[in-house]
Amino acid sequence: MKDRVQEAPPRPMARTTGFLYLLYFVTAILGQFMVGHRLTVSGNVTNIISTLIYVAVTVLFYGLFKPVSNSLSLLAALLSLAGCLFMSLGLIHIQSRISPLLFFGPFCLLIGYLILKSSFLPRFLGVLMVLAGPGWLAYLIPGVPLYLSRGMMVLGFLVELSFCLWLLVKGVNVERWQQQASAASASIQFSETPPAGEAGRKTAPL
Repeated sequence: MKDRVQEAPPRPMARTTGFLYLLYFVTAILGQFMVGHRLTVSGNVTNIISTLIYVAVTVLFYGLFKPVSNSLSLLAALLSLAGCLFMSLGLIHIQSRISPLLFFGPFCLLIGYLILKSSFLPRFLGVLMVLAGPGWLAYLIPGVPLYLSRGMMVLGFLVELSFCLWLLVKGVNVERWQQQASAASASIQFSETPPAGEAGRKTAPL
């Protein structure tokens, strides 16, 4: 599955990510609205759908940023999937003291860093995503005034919404993405190629 995501054309992949990202926001807001108006069953089903959509977004993000750093993209994906898991627990009424924001905050921070290290997305998006990460985490700090924590949460929401709209409308710079993907692939192949002397020793007759 990872290989199929990696081999997908970058611009359609980016726009698909943006579309699903936006669909996640719509379904998540709709689900909360339904629950708030006592449509609990319908609201919970909608929230489960939104969580599954975010899982798909996570997988697409991994493929999109794998050329920048495979290890950091994988770490970001694991954090996001963990956040989705704990978010799902609340939807099926399993109590947990661990908030999903503990995972989504670092996830946004890593995505912002990957954007800054990339050459195919504007740097200002990376700066905004880096700011969104602590913004989600600030909502969980007891000592932070309520108006400030909610303000930071709104900031995080607006930043992620802006990022998803950019992906949906603009996509990525295909040429630069391909250059970075080629460089990453060449680096992996070089690291896996044994030195000439070592290869000769392995093939030399006893």
